[in-house]
Amino acid sequence: MKPFELVVREHSAAVFAVCRVLVGPIDAEDAWSETFLAAISAYPKLKTMDNIRGWLATIAYHKSMDILRSRTKQNHHENANEVTTTKFVHAANHEAIWNEVKSLPERQRLAIAYHYLAGLPHAETAAIIGGTADATRRAASDGLENLRKRLNREDWS
Repeated sequence: MKPFELVVREHSAAVFAVCRVLVGPIDAEDAWSETFLAAISAYPKLKTMDNIRGWLATIAYHKSMDILRSRTKQNHHENANEVTTTKFVHAANHEAIWNEVKSLPERQRLAIAYHYLAGLPHAETAAIIGGTADATRRAASDGLENLRKRLNREDWS
């Protein structure tokens, strides 16, 4: 089993991208940190390294949902703004793209995050967000098509 530091180095960017999609730019660092804190204690008990990225993406999902639930509770009495989530792959630093992804339906947003940002196969994405691999593939495809249309980008495939 490789040192945990190498696992962090190899998968840090993908986990951060997933966290940013799920909780938005403000809470992404917290979700990322919580993910790796949980992972380091469970890491020695892993039986296989075959799907470490999927394992980390699943932890990131749960930690992000904890943050969203906490945020919802905090904002319940304040008439807070909607929870922000989302963004995209090759142009992850472009705020316009992040804003468009945020407006996608939830399944499309999550399918894009896990498949394109974390690099998970559709079957693993489906296991995380629910549904079948085919439905997840379709959600990712529809989300990407929506982004292409909204942003006039034909070069995304």
